Amino acid sequence: MNVMELYALCRLCGWDPHLSNLDIVPLFETIEDLTNTEEIMSILYNNPLYKIHLQNRQAQQPIMLGFSDGTKDGGYLQANWSIYKAKETLTKISRANNIVVKFFDGRGGPPSRGGGKTHQFYSSMGDQIENEEIQLTVQGQTITSNFGTIQSAQFNIEQLLSAGISNEIFANAKLQLSEKNRELLEELGHISYVSYQQLKKNPLFLPYLQKFSPLNYYGKSNIASRPTKRGLKNELSFSDLRAIPFVGSWSQLKQNVPGYYGVGTALQVLKEKGLWNEVASLFNTSAFFRTLVDNSMMSMVKSNFAITKYVENDEKFTAFRQIIKDEFILTTQLYLELNKCNSLMEKDTLAKHSILLRDRIVLPLLTIQQFALCKVQESNIDPKLKEAYEKLVTRTMFGVINAARNSA
Repeated sequence: MNVMELYALCRLCGWDPHLSNLDIVPLFETIEDLTNTEEIMSILYNNPLYKIHLQNRQAQQPIMLGFSDGTKDGGYLQANWSIYKAKETLTKISRANNIVVKFFDGRGGPPSRGGGKTHQFYSSMGDQIENEEIQLTVQGQTITSNFGTIQSAQFNIEQLLSAGISNEIFANAKLQLSEKNRELLEELGHISYVSYQQLKKNPLFLPYLQKFSPLNYYGKSNIASRPTKRGLKNELSFSDLRAIPFVGSWSQLKQNVPGYYGVGTALQVLKEKGLWNEVASLFNTSAFFRTLVDNSMMSMVKSNFAITKYVENDEKFTAFRQIIKDEFILTTQLYLELNKCNSLMEKDTLAKHSILLRDRIVLPLLTIQQFALCKVQESNIDPKLKEAYEKLVTRTMFGVINAARNSA
């Protein structure tokens, strides 16, 4: 196991296991990892050497959950539902072993990376999820926007604190998911997962992203905490692709696939099965599901398919783009029906106004970026001119990420 390998490495480097100065943090992020949390932590908690380590750490175990790679792997709905279930499972097995688990959430800026209305997400957790302490990552431009002034820092810290406190004080049956609700979420998650996998396995998936988004330029910039891909292979594969450039590229493309794809299909299937009233009831009674929908709508409001309308004239990619657009339209229709409103985020006018204002600011940059991407792919382009256009791509990336706030 990776955890015990790290433990052994520390011992080989001279670390004294009786000192209580080191935490070892397991990381679960793919759907398979999240499904196997109980088995993995059960083995770990019953390891004699690791038991001593935990005793020296006051019986506390930090565990990191990766929202970004979870969404990249399984799609928005399945990833979030899998993380929720994993937290319940990890809480249960930790309590059974007299361990206090402390969740370390690897969250990014956009909803598809665990961002969005973070306080609503945490306040929607029930008492089956450990709530004593939460650790979370906050990325660069999100730090600036959320904590860059005294007023914004105070507001956002208050929101996070009140989310945890409300879970502790108001833990009641309303926050707990009924067995029927769990069955609905399980089915919604599975259907959305299958739909997302079908898109992901389309042979045009990566070529589309590489041609029409700045994906290939993330590794040439200093705005991401990681390179575009893992490993040294020249050819990019989906498994090697890092989550930050993956989500960021869809955001720059203004199609935000990781923030909604598959959800509309899942809702439509349940509607056709005659379960729409049950889904509507889930939305109205479950703060967790409602928060997922609200954050997903935020991703969709930030989408703009008009920017890539010219792709309709591309014989190779027009059908693939239409698949994404059709899912976007379907999801929009069903979200509006669930919310009983006429437009996405209609009931959150302040946040919507902020998004639309920022979108108007970045629209010229995105237009320039698309033009430059088209130019650099011309076969007979002058090398110096190509270099100039490539600089345009990276410069517009910087501008969009900073102005759009939580787009990467």
